[in-house]
Amino acid sequence: METTYQVRGMTCGHCVTAVSTELRALPGVTDVQVDLATGRVTVTSPSPLDADAVRAAVDEAGYDLVEA
Repeated sequence: METTYQVRGMTCGHCVTAVSTELRALPGVTDVQVDLATGRVTVTSPSPLDADAVRAAVDEAGYDLVEA
């Protein structure tokens, strides 16, 4: 399943790498695609991810997960 999140604060390739690395470390995540221009991050996993875990991963990378 794919879930798309809105992440605020990403401005460069380093930002993309930081967010992708933290999200890929979550259990079950098989892929992460980041659209820097829109701030959208699409995460692929076999089952829904824990929202708090996603928020913590994005926070660890230094960015803000925008409420849906």
